[in-house]
Amino acid sequence: MTDAIVSRLGQTNQTGGSYANDTALFLKVFGGEVLAAFDETNVMMDKHTIRNISSGKSASFPVTGKFSAGYHTPGQELLGSKLNHAERVIAIDDLLVADTFIANIDEAMNHWDVRSTYSKELGRALARTLDKHLLQMGVLAARASAAVSDGYAGDVIGENTSGAPASADFEDNGEHLAEAIYLAGQKLDEKDIPQEDRYVFVRPKQYNKLVTASGSGNNKVNINRDWGGAGSYADGTILKIDNMTIVKTNHLPSTNITTGVLAGPDQGSGAKYAGDFSNCVALVMHPAAIGTVKLLDLAMESEYQISRQGTLMVAKYAMGHGILRQDASVEIRAANV
Repeated sequence: MTDAIVSRLGQTNQTGGSYANDTALFLKVFGGEVLAAFDETNVMMDKHTIRNISSGKSASFPVTGKFSAGYHTPGQELLGSKLNHAERVIAIDDLLVADTFIANIDEAMNHWDVRSTYSKELGRALARTLDKHLLQMGVLAARASAAVSDGYAGDVIGENTSGAPASADFEDNGEHLAEAIYLAGQKLDEKDIPQEDRYVFVRPKQYNKLVTASGSGNNKVNINRDWGGAGSYADGTILKIDNMTIVKTNHLPSTNITTGVLAGPDQGSGAKYAGDFSNCVALVMHPAAIGTVKLLDLAMESEYQISRQGTLMVAKYAMGHGILRQDASVEIRAANV
């Protein structure tokens, strides 16, 4: 009997002869699924400053103070004035990986496409870790001191902060939380932080409190268009407060983190992301507040291992995150400060 002529779906231009060649196109599908899942899950990548480097272990970002102006007396020689300088150095963390191994026998007996699901979950795992790192660094920026002597420190708004509503409850009262967000915007204005591209990161509970906050007459004060609100009670959405985009996320830190993101394989490099975030309710931030140095962008690898009779799938990246402009970040905290 004559053998069938098989059209191998994974070959590029009918180039076969090995497992790698027979599955060459399948690897690209795997990579695309990881990228799509990463972008779908991640909310922070486009909301901060990123620098790519081709080699090295860190990158330096210059920090400068401000010049002052004065009136000139006719005939007086202008000799120039000094400007305060400093730098922020962001180091690359250890290589972050998400991996899985699929045995051939299990895949053969399985009745659904396990690789598609696994590859998406690998991308989501990396995206979650990236968001956690960046949001922790954003809160730490709000607590940081000035980098130059004439610069501004970050800001923390607590329930007894001057200008905040009296007897405030930022965790459960959406109207009070909105007032704290306005106060955060005021503090950014006072430091000349650009009004464009400001973001407010809140957990789902606080997001819903902002949507459902009721004033007199049971009006939904934060989304009431008569008050200039933007959003929909029917859709459960709120777009902006004080011209700052509201972002709902599960990754805003809420516990006392002593090493990295969490204990175990997610801990990152040392304790650079550690802090007591137990009372953190919201983070108001401009993209200039924190930065990322990217050495190895998100990449995917898949290898069939004959000795183990299965396929190893790995998603990875090498990045590092740090504070750039602490004055562009404000933490809203439930505890008194």
